[in-house]
Amino acid sequence: MEWLAVAMRARRTARVYQQLAVAGFRRQSQYKLAMFAGLFTNCVFGLVRAAVMVAAVRAAGDFGGYDEGSIGAYVWLSQALLGAMQFMGPPLELVDRVKNGDIAVDFLRPVDVQLSYLATDLGRAACTLIPRGIPSVVFGYLTFGLAMPHSPWPYLLGAISVLLAVALSFLSLFAVGLIGFWVVETRGIRVLYQICGTFLAGLFVPVHMFPEWLRTLAHATPFPSILQAPIDILSGRVLDSEAIGVVATQVVWVVLIGIAGRILLAAGRRRLEVQGG
Repeated sequence: MEWLAVAMRARRTARVYQQLAVAGFRRQSQYKLAMFAGLFTNCVFGLVRAAVMVAAVRAAGDFGGYDEGSIGAYVWLSQALLGAMQFMGPPLELVDRVKNGDIAVDFLRPVDVQLSYLATDLGRAACTLIPRGIPSVVFGYLTFGLAMPHSPWPYLLGAISVLLAVALSFLSLFAVGLIGFWVVETRGIRVLYQICGTFLAGLFVPVHMFPEWLRTLAHATPFPSILQAPIDILSGRVLDSEAIGVVATQVVWVVLIGIAGRILLAAGRRRLEVQGG
């Protein structure tokens, strides 16, 4: 009977996080005008980026193993995933809650702080991908003709990769936001994270185009697993065992960054002081 009680508790806990994910989806779905604006921005910047990249492929001949179709897939998939990864988005709500002390209320709630925020963000990301990400790829396919896989396996594995990438992106931002326990203002740190993260993740040019030393440096960070990894899998650049290896690397980074965030959260909780008792 003990195992049954444990199973029931686990089921109730899973239901709580599921409801948080649904709440995150619903809250994001309220900003319909912002979604359409984001889609329009995605398409405009995607056209500019795709035109530049295709011109570079035509001029260079050998462009890191990319041809016109595959570089188009890289551009439009990166545009589609950008909103879900929050590289360019506003700071997490957590940042302000740490700064003003409202995080103390989160500590009193009967749910895990890190997992509850993660579940909510996964719901937000899902809502971002549906009206903004997928139409961006369709638009790119219609305007530039993307080279995409014809079998279902890359898309199934790619969906897992996208889920891990969203989780990794959030957990990284979560850890950066927790630095607010020790510094008065984290804006400079967040801007540095944004600049380094977008570059090393492969947003401006594919990581495969980096010089060897810079590519090695990039892969020593979690950033390529946030953007370049799901793009490589969804576009079919990596297949079979190589694709599984990419997903395994993402899992390792999710675990490592998640543990780092929990350590920072525990240390920040001990440091937290709230006026008034």
